[in-house]
Amino acid sequence: MRMVNDRHAAIKKLKKLVFTPKAEIETFRQKIEDEFTEVFLPNRVEREEKLICGIPCDILSPMIYAKERVMIYIHGGSFIGGSRASWRSFCASLANATSTKIILPEIRLAPKFPFPAALDDIKNVFKTIYADDTDIIIGADGSGASIALGLVLSLKDKARQRIKEIVLFSPWLDFSDDAPIFKIKKLKDEIITADAIKRTGNMYTYSSNLTNPLVSPLYMQPSMMDDFPETYIQMGEKEIIMSETERFCNLLRENGVKYTLDVEPDMMHMFQMADEYLNEAHLAIERIGKHIRLHNRADEEEALKNAEAQENGAEN
Repeated sequence: MRMVNDRHAAIKKLKKLVFTPKAEIETFRQKIEDEFTEVFLPNRVEREEKLICGIPCDILSPMIYAKERVMIYIHGGSFIGGSRASWRSFCASLANATSTKIILPEIRLAPKFPFPAALDDIKNVFKTIYADDTDIIIGADGSGASIALGLVLSLKDKARQRIKEIVLFSPWLDFSDDAPIFKIKKLKDEIITADAIKRTGNMYTYSSNLTNPLVSPLYMQPSMMDDFPETYIQMGEKEIIMSETERFCNLLRENGVKYTLDVEPDMMHMFQMADEYLNEAHLAIERIGKHIRLHNRADEEEALKNAEAQENGAEN
């Protein structure tokens, strides 16, 4: 692996992910597409486009993957921006590292399509995938974490039990007016601001709905957490949302939910999406890959056997 370290360039890139108080919607969306859309996918990951319950989705398949599991990934972008195209490269790297096929839906965006439109899109994709006999992992970043956890909270019994794990990057967990980050002045973050998160929440849904656990997962009650899936959270040390994540982890622990909090020292919000500038991004994705594979060792061994059989068949 080549060593890279250009923090200034990484910060400049990652700032385009956040909908600032002065940003215009279309300009914000275009900046994300221009910065994060890649023509070629890394690691020879193959892409197929498929309609799932009427929702356009990318199916990203690495060279070696375990057929008994699939990940549904919900992109960030402040509920307002982002797309399959702009998250495709990142998800391809994640698919390769985890040896997992990833489904990346084109969710509807606020403010034209406010809550619960994006959540409904993901629920429809999940219901279709649920019909297949596979373990399901839910992945998400930033604002997408609210949608991912909203999905889990909206499921019950056998449907929820089918989710093997949740993987979250830098999750946004509380948009309510009482969120501590909105009350503490002079919070420092190289990428996001409390005002940006507050504006995002207000464009996603109406103010009286901001304490809905399907919007702000920190408001979920113990009665909602039966069969809650194991959760893996990865983020940078220098994020203003760290305190919210720690509160969320306390909530998981108090209710007997297994979790992993993986904090990268001295890193910023969504540093994993600046892998051309930060070696830490590569190492972080490798850690998640190792975690997923170790938790699914039987599937991993089967995937390797299938790959070897295909190679032998091609040679013959």
